[in-house]
This record gives sequence, structure tokens and C-alpha cells, in this order.
Amino acid sequence: MKTIQDILTSGTAYLEARGIEGARHSMQSLMVHVLGCNRTWLYLHYEDPLSEEKLVPLRELLKRRGKGEPLQHLLGSTEFYRREFRTDSRALIPRPETEELVEFALQMAPRRQGMRVLDMGCGSGIIGITLALELAKQQPEIVMADISEAALSLTLENAAALEAKVKTYRSDLFTAWDTPAEGAVQPPDLFNLVLANLPYVPEGEAVSAEVQHDPATALYGGADGLDIVRRFVKDALPHLADRALVMLEVGHDQGEATRALMEELGYTQTRVLTDMSGKPRFPMGFAPARPEPTDKDDHA
Repeated sequence: MKTIQDILTSGTAYLEARGIEGARHSMQSLMVHVLGCNRTWLYLHYEDPLSEEKLVPLRELLKRRGKGEPLQHLLGSTEFYRREFRTDSRALIPRPETEELVEFALQMAPRRQGMRVLDMGCGSGIIGITLALELAKQQPEIVMADISEAALSLTLENAAALEAKVKTYRSDLFTAWDTPAEGAVQPPDLFNLVLANLPYVPEGEAVSAEVQHDPATALYGGADGLDIVRRFVKDALPHLADRALVMLEVGHDQGEATRALMEELGYTQTRVLTDMSGKPRFPMGFAPARPEPTDKDDHA
């Protein structure tokens, strides 16, 4: 009977032969998942035999991983900002860079009681739910919107599992606000903080086998990848409170173009923050001051 170490070695070689990055990490993760243990237990029991009963599901998962199916889909969850989130084909797999976006937002956003936060294009809900939990003392009103009903169902599952108080709305960017369906509940408006991780991959650009398992609607943003981003930064303006902070995650070569567009539209103090690899990935800016009501407005 083969030992855990034998299976780990042969499985890693199988994944490497198929070009899977981080093959050993993937194999360890699959074994931990199937055996219901942690990595420490695995290391301490390398010489233990592995029964055929356990090998059957492991072989099936290994085969799927070898075909490029994301590890997060096979495990059914991923860690984000120290919490476990459910992940599957309904929404984009959370990326490490998005944690950096959340960290920047937590450092820079004004901490106001009852602050209103919008996570646009929420996907699995990682951004909005994390902010709901990290800003709990401020009792924020967290609004999450996505064009995909399937993604919103995943958001609600994650919110329930993590006991996060959020509101979700199906919306193609701001259509739920600007052209609401008859009888639809109107979403809250005038946000103090807005974060968006929208589709930004240019049409026709090659993506990895793993990324191909993400929904196409969460990936592609037109010829240069910025069609949806352009709509968003423009359409967001009427829905921003005075001096609201708006932050986006875009492709590594799209940050400056997005920042320039925000500046042209009237956003102030625009700049692009870099990720840990030094790539300018997070354009940001503050909403312009809202006009003071005129006497005519006062007597309307």
C-alpha cells in the first residue's frame, strides 16, 4: 500500500507534467481536503499508508486539477482577509491583489458612523462582506450590486456564513438606481466609499486555463478592457456623497488611463496605488463637492 508521501510525490509530478503552477501546493491542498486534516498532520504522517477508499476521490480531484480546474473550485472555498469564503463557478475567484485593494480602502476611508459603502460588481462578495466585518464598529450600510443573479446568490451564502449584514441588488452598474424595474426596491444612494473590481480583460486576450473557468461576464471589458470601467466612473458621480472615496482594481497596464479619465470627469486627488509587485493596479479619487442647493431648490 502506498504511503502519503508516495502519493504526494507522484501527484505533484502528475500536475507538473501538465503545467500546473504550484503543483506541490495543489497536491497538498487536495490531500488535506480529502483526508480532513491540516498540513501539520500531513507532515507528521508521511509514512502512513493511504487506503483505496481515500484514493478514489483524490484521483478524481487530481484529474480535474490537471485539466486546469481551479483549486478553489475543487476545495469549494478560499481564504480572503483571514476568512474562508465559498468559491465556485458562479463568480470570479478572489485574487490576492484584491486583498490589497481592501487594505488600502480600510487605511484611507473616513471612519464615519453609519457610513454608506458600495461594492460594485461584487461577485462572491469578498470586498463588501470584508468591509462589513472590518468596519463593524462604524455600523456601515453595505450595498452590493452585480449584473449576475448567480453571483449575488453566492454573495448571500457567504454573507450568511460569515454573519455579515449586507444588502444586495441585481444591477448593470447603476441601472437599479437610474432606471429601476417597475415595483423594484430602490437601493440606498449617496455613498461615502465605493470599491469596484469590474471586468477589465480586453476581448480576445488569452487567459490561463484556470481563469477560463471564471464567468466570461466577470472577465471581459471590450476592445481595450476598459469599456465597463469608463461607464462606471462616469455613472457613479450622481451617486456619491461629498468627498466620497472611489477605488478600483484594474489591469496592470490600465491604472493611469483610468486615473486620467477620473480626473477628466472631475474626481479630485486622483492617483494610482501599486500592488505588492509594484504594478499600478488601483486607481482612486475623491468625488467632487456636491453643489450647494440654490434658493430655487430650497423653495421647490
